[in-house]
Amino acid sequence: MLRHHPGTPATSVTGAGPLKNGKKRGSYNCGRCGVPKRGHTCHVSTDQSLTPSSPRQHPRRALSFDDDVASEAWLDGDGDDAGMTPEYFSGWGGFADVAGGLVPLGSLGEVLRRVGPAGLMSAAQVCRSWRECCRRLWRAAEELRLRVPPRSQIGFVGSVLYKCKGLVRLSLRIESDLDATMLACVAFSCPNLEAFGIRVADTAINRITGDELGRFVAEKRCLSSLKIEGCTNLGFLNLCSSSLSTLWLSDLYSISKMVFNCPNLKELSLDFSRQENDSTDLITMVDGLGRSCPKLRNIHIASIQLSNAAVLALTSANLRGLCMLSLVLGSAITDASVAAITSSYANLELLDLSGSSISDSGIGMICNVFPQTLSRLLLALCPNVTSSGIQFATAQLPLLQLIDCGMTICDPSVQNEHLEGDGLPTGDNSCELKSQKKVTSTKPHPMYQKLIIKHGRLKKLSLWGCSGLDALYLNCPELNDLNLNSCINLHPERLLLQCPNLESVHASGCQDMLIGAIQNQVFNDFASLEDQFPSKRLTDGSKRVQAPRFLSQQPFDDEKGRTQKIRCAVHIS
Repeated sequence: MLRHHPGTPATSVTGAGPLKNGKKRGSYNCGRCGVPKRGHTCHVSTDQSLTPSSPRQHPRRALSFDDDVASEAWLDGDGDDAGMTPEYFSGWGGFADVAGGLVPLGSLGEVLRRVGPAGLMSAAQVCRSWRECCRRLWRAAEELRLRVPPRSQIGFVGSVLYKCKGLVRLSLRIESDLDATMLACVAFSCPNLEAFGIRVADTAINRITGDELGRFVAEKRCLSSLKIEGCTNLGFLNLCSSSLSTLWLSDLYSISKMVFNCPNLKELSLDFSRQENDSTDLITMVDGLGRSCPKLRNIHIASIQLSNAAVLALTSANLRGLCMLSLVLGSAITDASVAAITSSYANLELLDLSGSSISDSGIGMICNVFPQTLSRLLLALCPNVTSSGIQFATAQLPLLQLIDCGMTICDPSVQNEHLEGDGLPTGDNSCELKSQKKVTSTKPHPMYQKLIIKHGRLKKLSLWGCSGLDALYLNCPELNDLNLNSCINLHPERLLLQCPNLESVHASGCQDMLIGAIQNQVFNDFASLEDQFPSKRLTDGSKRVQAPRFLSQQPFDDEKGRTQKIRCAVHIS
């Protein structure tokens, strides 16, 4: 059966040959709305027709189908739409039939690159031109984020990966049980894979073993980034790769042997389960990092098995280029570990000792060694740290931009229960600390403390769960995020916020009077800027009047060129 295909308009076929009857006929349908031309008056303006879209401020990568922001940040990427810019689509020749009219194939590609795999497969069945456009999209894709529902089999993933010949970055969200078959499918379909990530749903089980994972890494000669969740069944791990630079493994449990022979590894993140019977030997594991991974710059280890012995083994590994060190949940870590860290590393930019037993003396050692390098300090759930130590850190670390002291200044008479939701600032590495249900304070200092911070560069301050804090005075001109969740004993009359650039204040679980005091201070600070709105004289020159406030919600510039702040948001839920 022949399908009628309308002819192209006269303005679009100047280079085409004559039709079969020798006449150059236009389309029978309107090129703007698709309605038959006979007796039709089109009311669609030209700017509403399908044209190549302009680049957006934050464009989505080609074939990025996962709208979850967290999952997008979970896989590294440069945010450049995998090279599919409007200039890339302008090179596509040919036309496609859309609503009875013909549009350039590149314009259709600009639209179809934003739909999911199912929509792209359905679009390929419309006609030959649409199928050609979808085929080009699949072949040009460099990054793919794919959600694998429970009912989908390995054939679905294989059929999708088969279409993406140039795929270099792949992130899978698995909602069913996972085994080595998925690794074999990825290894066969993506020969040039550089970044690979697997996220596992809470109801799914990752059955990949250490032998299978080691074989996959050894076969992928181009693999530089590997991030896998739910690694509870590895048993042992022996990774050998000359190209791997980033390795994230979470939910590790009872690893009998762990060897990393990766000379170019720069970032290592190991998150162990919170089970007491975990038999992993961390001392032996970290002892060989200096010999097998000499280029390590970022290390994150979260385990309740962390101790001073493990830290001493790590500091003796001769990792002189280390810039980030995160040792979380090690309650056996004391000031002796801090002394070893400060004597071994001189250029740390981030130090996370959350959940440890360090004291104010350890903070003093940190301040003496890293005053010119440290910009992020995380000391959440450290019961031996007082407000004096925090004040000393902010006074002695001029480059500090983020400090997390959540559940550090606690009232011993208050039973700290599980903090749900937003206990930590965005972007840090201590979100697993929210699962701690109780912290028993052993500090000899008074029950309630006051905190005074004056800092010129501090941008984020987290005091979530500090029930032992009753007074807070902040003079931080660059502070934009303040977390006061569950600060239940903070007095409203003892709160002073001199932070003109404050954008977000988290006050969930606080008293109503404290929330009101916070709102009054941040909103009155914004209202005090009203006098700085530009003014002008009336036409008769009688008096000066203030300019209209229709831009009061947006940042504006005064006569000296200084940009004023946006209204602060107070989050109480």
